[in-house]
Amino acid sequence: MKLKQLFTDDSAVSPVIGVILMVAITVILAAVIGSFVLNLGQGVQQTAPQASFSFDYNTTGGTNNVTITHQSGDSITGNQLNTTGTGWDTSKSGNWSDTTTVSAGTSITKVADSAFNGETIRVVWTSQNGETSATLSQSTAPGGA
Repeated sequence: MKLKQLFTDDSAVSPVIGVILMVAITVILAAVIGSFVLNLGQGVQQTAPQASFSFDYNTTGGTNNVTITHQSGDSITGNQLNTTGTGWDTSKSGNWSDTTTVSAGTSITKVADSAFNGETIRVVWTSQNGETSATLSQSTAPGGA
């Protein structure tokens, strides 16, 4: 066996390195394209704020309204909040979007279309892109009159 020829013969090195590099590039490209297609990383910054709300119901004299007040927690952009649970008289009800920033002490009064009948009233937050939502606070309205 010619030992000197064994160490100087490098004809197989180039194809092996080429195959390894091609496989590495393919794996990296697949990972990058997969993360874009599956939208990984988009929801990381879309976490729901932490906030506490109080609900004050008024059902006297034929009125059916609730005043919802932000008690404590994170400040929230008004157009990201919604109140669900019953039909609201939009001509008489306040909206969170009327306030640029909802922070401690901010409140709105929602007027129900009809008498409360034990509905669950919720303050719901929705992310800017609309992909994520969370119930921040909820309360059960009084029973029907």
